[in-house]
Amino acid sequence: MLDLDALDFEKGQGLVTVVAQDVRTGVVLMVAHADREALQRTIDSGEMHYRSRTRGLWHKGATSGNTQHVVSLSADCDGDAVLARVVPAGPACHTGATSCFGADALRAEALSALDAVVVGRQQSASSSSEQSYTRRLLADRNLRLKKLGEEAAELVTACADADAVRASEEAADLIYHALVALHAVGASLDDVRTVLASRADHSAR
Repeated sequence: MLDLDALDFEKGQGLVTVVAQDVRTGVVLMVAHADREALQRTIDSGEMHYRSRTRGLWHKGATSGNTQHVVSLSADCDGDAVLARVVPAGPACHTGATSCFGADALRAEALSALDAVVVGRQQSASSSSEQSYTRRLLADRNLRLKKLGEEAAELVTACADADAVRASEEAADLIYHALVALHAVGASLDDVRTVLASRADHSAR
């Protein structure tokens, strides 16, 4: 998962910087520090451990229950920082907020967060008796295609009227329905990102 010998602990007087990111939404949750022992415990346990100059070694969520399950650990090019992609069991911030960086961090990754909700509804569709709107769309091809067309038409109308507020709202509705339609046919937001990145690469040449 991570080669501890490749990290430069000396630069940070025994510590490296750790950036914890929600793997499902892309939201940056927190920034902390870790030494070799903390990272080894993280690897061994599968949950994030950190090292604080004041608190010493600590296991995230040990008392609050807001643990961070590790999906991957990646070192940066200088070996003095680690990106921890995690699945959080609760808020990362001591204030009770999802991210220590506040609403701006959540807003920046709102699309990924929405996509994660759609994925969650799709994965639990067969095991849950709750019939949410997203599950209804996923289960009914005609309904989701109808709604996709309606939302596209409403966006066109809002743009034709030069109504910026309504156009933004209709675009948000269209993106939501497009995400549902994508997942229903086995595609994903990551697939769209791949296509966009490929097009950006070609246009830069």
